[in-house]
Order: sequence, then C-alpha cells, then structure tokens
Amino acid sequence: MTEHYYTAKPQAPHRPREVAIELRGRRYVFLTDAGVFSKGRVDPGTRLLIEHLPLPVTGWALDLGCGYGAIGLVIAAESPQAQVLMVDVNERAVELARKNLARNGVRNAQVLVSDGYAAVGDVRFALIASNPPIRAGKRVIYPWVDEAYARLEPGGRLLMVARTSQGAKSLAKKIAEVFGNVTEVAKGSGYRVMEAVRAGA
Repeated sequence: MTEHYYTAKPQAPHRPREVAIELRGRRYVFLTDAGVFSKGRVDPGTRLLIEHLPLPVTGWALDLGCGYGAIGLVIAAESPQAQVLMVDVNERAVELARKNLARNGVRNAQVLVSDGYAAVGDVRFALIASNPPIRAGKRVIYPWVDEAYARLEPGGRLLMVARTSQGAKSLAKKIAEVFGNVTEVAKGSGYRVMEAVRAGA
C-alpha cells in the first residue's frame, strides 16, 4: 500500500533538509523531511492560500492539517494578537512544525498531533485555514467542513484551497451547503481558494 503524507507514522527514511522561502514579503526558513506533504517547497496551492489570508487576525486561529507548518506560521507571524493552533495527524510533520516555529522565532502558536479537530478541545476560532489532504477523499475532508461551522465564532472565516482538477468545485459546493455562502477569493496555478463566513455579528 502506498504511504501518504496523512499517514500518522510515516515509515519513509528521514531525509531532512532546510528550505528558505519568501511568503507575503517575509523570508522564512523551514525544516522539511521525507514523509510529509510537499517536502521540497511550499506547494502552489498552499502559497496561493497564504497570499490571500485575511491577516492580521485576532483571537484564535487554526491551521487544520498543518504539515510542516507554513500556513500557521505565517498567520502567527503576521498576527501578534492571535493565538494559533496547528494540527496534523502526521507525527513527523508535527515535530517539524514545532521546530519551524522555533527556527522562525514565532511564539504565539502551538502544534498538536490531531486527527482533524480531535485534540482541539472547545476552542472557538476567528479563522480556520486549510490545504486539506484531498487524496484522503471526501470521507475525510467533508467532515472538516461540517465541523468548521461549529468551531468558528460568529463572523469567523474558513479558507480552504484545492486543485481545480481534484474537486475544488465540489468542495466549494459542500462549503456553501454548510455555511450558506462561499466566495472564490483567488485562482491560479490550477488551484482555487474558497472562503466562507459563519453567520453572526
């Protein structure tokens, strides 16, 4: 069976490397490794999502399926008044994300091993951002959307990115069904970034 980056305990031999990347005009250094998503670079979908995040944010923010931490790290770095929670089922990715927070001097974030929202507790978020593991299928991704509504404060935002050829439009439809609204805020490199706002003040 092929091992995917959403495997809890990757068996791929370690091949750590350091990658320097500029995101939103700021330089970051990431430690990556085999067995995690897009180990050689920040992939185009993640980059598109990061460039269109509504930052800064105050209150709590969640990077859902954080990988080695690019999305959550940028949210935290640009939102000093926020507390950022970063979660992933992949234990190797979580360890890398923790190291990347330290490498980049970011202190207002924490990383947890979590299958979806399982370890999040009862925190309510102003922002949930995710480049979800589309290859895990709708049985994994759609519950993330369902639960996002309950996890957001009134007026809170969900932003997700997906490849157009791998179900972005059906994901947008699902988000609209749950939230009653969805906006395509960016499109490029074969990806679409979608945003929904929870009703309320």
